[in-house]
Formats: sequence, C-alpha cells, structure tokens
Amino acid sequence: MTDLKFDDARAKTAPPDRMESLYAAQESALLLYARRLVNESETAQDLVQEAFMRLHAEFDTVKQPQAWLYRTVHNLALNHLRAQRKLVSLDPPSPRGDGPALDTADPQPLPDEQIARWEVIGLVQLSLETLDNRSRELVRLKFGEDLSYQEMSTRTGLKTGHVGYLLHHALKSIAAELAKTEITP
Repeated sequence: MTDLKFDDARAKTAPPDRMESLYAAQESALLLYARRLVNESETAQDLVQEAFMRLHAEFDTVKQPQAWLYRTVHNLALNHLRAQRKLVSLDPPSPRGDGPALDTADPQPLPDEQIARWEVIGLVQLSLETLDNRSRELVRLKFGEDLSYQEMSTRTGLKTGHVGYLLHHALKSIAAELAKTEITP
C-alpha cells in the first residue's frame, strides 16, 4: 500500500488527478477491508464508492485522506451492519440454518372444508338443473370451456349481445337459487 500524504496547500485545490491517483492507490485495499467487515462483495463496493464520494466533497478539509477513507469505510460498514440487524426475516429458518424453510403446509383442505366445497358444488349443480337447456349450455361454454362471448356466439349461432343477455340472466337465476339455501355466490 502506498501512503499518500497531502499538505494543506495541495489539498485545498483537490485537482482531479490527485483524486484519481488516490483512488487507484487505495481502492483495492479498501475493498478488501470493507469485504471483511460486511462479508458481501456488492455491499463492500457500495461502501468504498460512498467513502470516495464523501472524500471528494470534503477533500479540501481532509489532512490524511488514506486514514480518513479507512475510518469512513469502517463507519459506513458499521452503519450497514446495524441496519441489517434491524431487519427481521418473516421466513422461518430452515432446520439446517441455511436460509428460509420450505413451506410445509398441506395443500389439501381440511376434511370439513372439503365437505363444505362438495356441498356447494352439489348445490350449484342442482341450481343449473333449474335452467333451460340453452342457458345451461351457455354456462357450460363460458365456465367449462372458458370461451369468449364471440366464440360462444359462433358456436351457438346466437348474436353476441344475446349470448351476454342470456348468460347474465342464467347467472342471476343461479344466484337466486343459491340464496334460497343461504349460500351467496
């Protein structure tokens, strides 16, 4: 490492070539130092860059730039580590301690939830039986095959507006049947 010292007269002018030579001489060593402090390469690069930017802003008042840079990188690293300790992960740790645990929740619904779903499906099927054949077919095309009104119109021979009208009234009828059983769609 080169120990660069500047006297007050030269430091007050802070020509760009002085800053560049200081950067060239100190950047690698400062990066190693910062990397040891924060244990992250990208964060270390950010800290060293921030230190040089601060030095550039205060260059005319700094008597020992090398020592000032090390102290600034040290302080920035401590601030970074303090901020990281304040962050709390919402993911539970894995049993091995190497990161968040995998989601172990059972994707299957509980038995009572499954029974309730079957009951609702059965009630919807019963309410579909109350519709006329054309309306039942439109509901099947829309929700079973996920067709657009235009595609339904082409398939049934009905006008697009009429498909929308019939489907609207079919869904209202299904909702009314479900409301009788106190199930809201």
